Amino acid sequence: MSTTNSARPVRVVLADDSALMRKKLREIIESDPALQVVACARDGAAAVDAVREHDPDVVTLDINMPVMDGMTALQAIMHESPRPVLIISSLTQEGALATYECLELGAVDVLPKLGGTISADIERQSRDIIEKVKAAARARVRRPGARRPAPAPAPAPEVAVLPTERSAVKGARADRVVAIGVSTGGPKTLQEVVPQLPPDLPAAVVIVQHMPETFTASFARSLGRTSQMPVKEAEAGDVLLNGHVYVARGGKHLIFADRRPTGGVMARYVTQPADALHIPSVDVMMHSAVEAFGARVVGVLLTGMGCDGADGMVAIRRAGGETIAEDESTCVVYGMPAVAAARGGAAHVLPCHEVATKVVSLLRRNR
Repeated sequence: MSTTNSARPVRVVLADDSALMRKKLREIIESDPALQVVACARDGAAAVDAVREHDPDVVTLDINMPVMDGMTALQAIMHESPRPVLIISSLTQEGALATYECLELGAVDVLPKLGGTISADIERQSRDIIEKVKAAARARVRRPGARRPAPAPAPAPEVAVLPTERSAVKGARADRVVAIGVSTGGPKTLQEVVPQLPPDLPAAVVIVQHMPETFTASFARSLGRTSQMPVKEAEAGDVLLNGHVYVARGGKHLIFADRRPTGGVMARYVTQPADALHIPSVDVMMHSAVEAFGARVVGVLLTGMGCDGADGMVAIRRAGGETIAEDESTCVVYGMPAVAAARGGAAHVLPCHEVATKVVSLLRRNR
């Protein structure tokens, strides 16, 4: 595939079965001089042909298209010549499941059509569309099935943990939390981090992944199929337990209510700040984690565009907690972790396949 060059615009192939949507998307994308639509396709097969002919930097795909649907087209593109693919699709529940599968197949990000399949007011999303196309152009894309180096064996703990201690830790009300923030490229990255965490982890794991509300339940179920710990979409009133993973629901901010010493720390959802760039917000969750757990927080910031979570990581360090940012070498988009490191919020910078081992080491060291 081609590589982007600052001397020329980002070249885009867009695919949508609606002529109206193709027209509006093209107008939106080309309103930015840094972007150029080199071809439009009305179905998945035409999109695959356009990719072969034009070798674009980014492809945008709808899912529900005739001849060949978006998911099949994505598989063909990623098999023949992997490149950044952005899914722009409506968000019915059925569509949410299919769109999430596209993320697992290698799409770098998803943008919902807020008005449905044919959204006449798609112009309201112009800024998001332009930003996501530009972010996709910067993304690192690997051929499906390509694997990163295997993680190094976990170091022996400094203090042995006896089996009886492990059984007491597992399922107990958590007095420590691993607070993870992630955005673009997150679903596949989390599949390389969360399954490496052991089932007797002496902390709860909370994940904020920038994702629409209709996706997070499917995402949690998918992550749970490979995790050694139970994974669920966090519900208001959930008391955080050791050895459990909680995924923030899209559309609201996840925070924590401290009910100790008798009730543990409980998950809550709030709508403020309503003007946050991302809802749920990594920063909101991490600041709340500091309020509820103090120094007993391990903050982890993984791939994603923008700066959400950078201030939260700084707050965790200032409170005496530990922080890990993903290294540029494995980030799909080196945005959020880069800002955290620049602001002094990253005590440890590691490739994603070393993150879980470091989390376990930090929790055992600080018991």
